[in-house]
Amino acid sequence: MASLNVYSVLVVLFLTCGAVMAMKENDQIIKENNCETKLGFPCVLEAFTSIFETGSISNKCCGELVVLGKVCHSALVKRTLEHPFFKYLSPATIIAQSI
Repeated sequence: MASLNVYSVLVVLFLTCGAVMAMKENDQIIKENNCETKLGFPCVLEAFTSIFETGSISNKCCGELVVLGKVCHSALVKRTLEHPFFKYLSPATIIAQSI
């Protein structure tokens, strides 16, 4: 019985460490690539709305997203999904819409 408790604690510890490392990884990618400075605020709002609501984006903002790059875009979407406000959303659906 004691070994089951130890095993359970180790599994929880492993999963927690993995989640914390993923959060740090996204933040590090965003910081190293200056991702937050590459997209104008109007396009940030439009991209956010297109991913989480309507699904469409203008040609102008699409061009800015291309300049932003896939690495920054993916890291920003994943970091957004880590926020507790978005815990009810399906990450797979949001990531598919962000593509």
